[in-house]
Amino acid sequence: MQIDIICVGHKMPTWIEIGFTEYAKRFPKPYRINLIEISLRKRTKNSDLKQLKFQEGEQMLAKVAKNARIIVLDEQGELWNSTQLSQQLNNWQQNYSKLALLIGGPEGLSTHCLEQAQQHWSLSKLTLPHQLVRIVVAEQLYRAWSLLNNHPYHRQ
Repeated sequence: MQIDIICVGHKMPTWIEIGFTEYAKRFPKPYRINLIEISLRKRTKNSDLKQLKFQEGEQMLAKVAKNARIIVLDEQGELWNSTQLSQQLNNWQQNYSKLALLIGGPEGLSTHCLEQAQQHWSLSKLTLPHQLVRIVVAEQLYRAWSLLNNHPYHRQ
């Protein structure tokens, strides 16, 4: 299964890169976890943030693999506990060979990204920094995999 995590922002602090890589590399061979970064457009005090978010969203959608199921990380999305996420992962791997998880920038995702998504996933009712979300997503997907495979990483 190919899982593309498409997010706004590049040149992350080292700790973000290390955190993401640590979980992405734990997945076994049938899984391919790809981080696809879209450049964060420069913001100034006079920037049209709605236009910047639209442009970033179009860039993200252009990176979605053909026939991929699009899942957006959205504060208004569904909240899943670890067991529910493992059930989602099981469903995804049975029905789709490709997933595209979209993580917006500081202003979130464009309306077009939200409309194109087949699912909306919320990690928390808290607002999380978009840089940190990529680590949390990778860790939670790995935890879901560990539950499905009776791996000791997730202890109940």
